[in-house]
Parts: sequence; structure tokens; C-alpha cells
Amino acid sequence: MADLERASAGNEKARSGPLSGLKVLEFVGIGPGPFAAMLLADMGADILRIDRPGGGDPYSRNVVNRGRPTLFVDLKDASQVTDLMSLIERSDALIEGFRPGVMERLGLGPDLVLQRNPKLVYGRMTGWGQTGPLSQIAGHDINYISVAGALAAIGPEDRPVPPLNLAGDYGGGSLYLVAGILAGIISAQQTGLGQVVDCAICDGAASLMAMFADLSSQGQWTSRRAENLLDGGAPFYRTFECSDGKHLSVGALEPKFYDLLCTQLGFARDELPDRDDVRNWKRLHTLLEQRFKLKTRDEWCQLLSVLDTCVTPVLTLSEAAAHPHMADRQTFIDINGVAQPAPAPRFSGTPSSVRKIADKVVTMDAALARWI
Repeated sequence: MADLERASAGNEKARSGPLSGLKVLEFVGIGPGPFAAMLLADMGADILRIDRPGGGDPYSRNVVNRGRPTLFVDLKDASQVTDLMSLIERSDALIEGFRPGVMERLGLGPDLVLQRNPKLVYGRMTGWGQTGPLSQIAGHDINYISVAGALAAIGPEDRPVPPLNLAGDYGGGSLYLVAGILAGIISAQQTGLGQVVDCAICDGAASLMAMFADLSSQGQWTSRRAENLLDGGAPFYRTFECSDGKHLSVGALEPKFYDLLCTQLGFARDELPDRDDVRNWKRLHTLLEQRFKLKTRDEWCQLLSVLDTCVTPVLTLSEAAAHPHMADRQTFIDINGVAQPAPAPRFSGTPSSVRKIADKVVTMDAALARWI
């Protein structure tokens, strides 16, 4: 036990996350910028949230704001901007999510800032990007993914349905911003020069559609919803309602998984039409729908989820936290009475964590001292 304690004490830095020592300023915004900062903070980056005075309590049970303190700065006060510039000079990266031109008008644009800190990685998070006809137009996740070609592919036959804000704000925005900032930091370490990361949600959402662009070019994807392999068109890759009104997700793409599923559902081999002929899909839909209606979701799970049938329950967030697999991995954690996702991904040598910072709101003097 003593050896373990000494090893733990000597490995304090390792336990603080792989981005320990990285200094990032986050200009408070909404949506993808804060989520990107949360991911960086979970991985150990030291982040200061820059908010305007009167911005409210940033820690009122807001999961996305976790792991980092807030510094209130009046960006219209020249003396406070001067102090803020001192923080920028000591930072590795900056995140801002204003409309193009706002930071320039505040005297904090990349041209000026990079003169003061040539190694800074300047992350700009917008929906439409810094340039283009729509760059100054308001929009939200649903607008960005619709123009990127993603929204048209999602939903039932009668209308597209937004996949929450996962494909746009978080998938096409936050994750690309994190990747861009980390790539920029690696480049700055090698070259001594920082750069601007122009992260547009419409660009990221379009990038996420790479596989479907490939399938389309090969004639293996149609623009009509619910007629393709991965959009609910295939009867072996969709959700089904059970007798209790709850749902199962079925992803039996490979023939061996599909054959096992059909056997467990009680179908004889010659009872179902050939699944490889898309003309049979509607008939297959009907047969499978009727069969799944015979039992509750949990009854089917007891029969199917422990086998390679690729069947799982469709869970709510509260149900997900209690699922045996998710509970075993501690995928959800409780912080101050709020159940929330644990940091991801997981690192064997420098594990991430959610830091409980006592000084949730800091003064400029404390921030400058902290940033040395």
C-alpha cells in the first residue's frame, strides 16, 4: 500500500490529464465553443472563461461549463482589455465564437493578438465561417447542417428531422475545433508560429458526410430518406416498437448477425424474403414490426442483447446511466447532484477528470498570477 501511495503522489501530474499545462482563454459564447472548452478542460487544459460583467452565474448547474473558472472582463474598458492582453500573451490558445469582425472591433482580432503572442493558436468558432455570403447571417445548428447536405439525409420519408444538435454544433463544430486547436499547438511547438483556426460548423458537418459522398458517387446511396442502408430504410438497421411502447435498436448489418436475430425471433430460414433485394424491404419491415410487438422491450433484451444480434434498448438519459454496461464503466458521474457524462476518451497514463475548482470566479490579479 505504501508503494502505491508513493507512486500515486509521484504521478500527480499524470493524473491531471494529457493536456496538463496547456493554457487556453475561452471567450464565453453558446453551443459549440463552450463544449469544445469543456472537452479540453476535462483533458487537463487550464482554461479561463472570459465573460462580460453581469453575465450571470456561470456555474448554475451547467454541465458544459464545468472544470474551469470565470473571469469577468468589460471588453469596452481599455484598461481591462490591456490586462486581458497580458493573459493572451501567456496563453497557448484562444477560443471565441462571435460573428466575424466582433473581436477585431474589440481590439482583440488575430492580426493584433498574434503580434503580441506569435505562438498563439486562435480558434474561431462560427456556423458559417469567417468568409462567404452567409458569414454575417444568423443561424443555428439546423441551418448549418441543412446547407451542408446532412439534414436532408436524416429522418422519415415525409420530412427531415434534426438529430438534436449533435451533427452540427458538437460533431461538426466542437470536435473539429478541438482537433484544429490541438493540431495548431503541435505546429506552433514545431515552428514557433501560431495561426488562426477558422472552424465553421457547415464545413465540419459537410466533412462528416464523407462516407455518404463516397457511397453516392458509387450509386449506393439515394437522396430519398429511409431508403438506404443506414438511414432506417433497411429493415435490419432501424428501430422497432415493442408491446410496451418502448423501442429497440437493431443493427444486424452482417448476414451472420441477421441470421442469428431471425432465429431468435422465431423465424424459419425460408419464412422471410431475401433481405438483399430492396424490393423486399417493406415486407420485411412489416414482418419484423409484428414480431417485435409480441414482447416488451426488456423481454426482448433478455433474449437478444446477450447474443451477437446487434440489438440494444433505446434508452432515455436517465435509463442510460443505470444500464449495467454504462454503470460498470462509470460513463455517467454525479457532480454536485447533477448526473452528467464522464470525460471521454480515456487515457491509460494521464487520465482525464472533472476538476472541482474552488475559485469559480476569479479576479484579474488572480488570473494573471495563475497564468504565469
